[in-house]
Amino acid sequence: MTTSTDTITMFGAAWCGDCRRTKKQLDSLGVAYTYVDLEADPAAADVARDISGRTNIPVVVYPDASHQVEPSNADVESKLRELALI
Repeated sequence: MTTSTDTITMFGAAWCGDCRRTKKQLDSLGVAYTYVDLEADPAAADVARDISGRTNIPVVVYPDASHQVEPSNADVESKLRELALI
């Protein structure tokens, strides 16, 4: 599995409150992203861990190849503004 460099990729799971919050934020802002469901694709958890160096989720990977782990809504919004995505 590879992550695209022209979109946002979010690794998360339905049982994760922070994941649901971040997903809702991206949806409400109308930001296009690829959602990787770690319950449906458990092997993707290894990819997320390789990116972040941690087992925490969500892991949000941005088009500039930067990433955030368990970001706050303010962190996500700040990064989206920095990349001129909102």
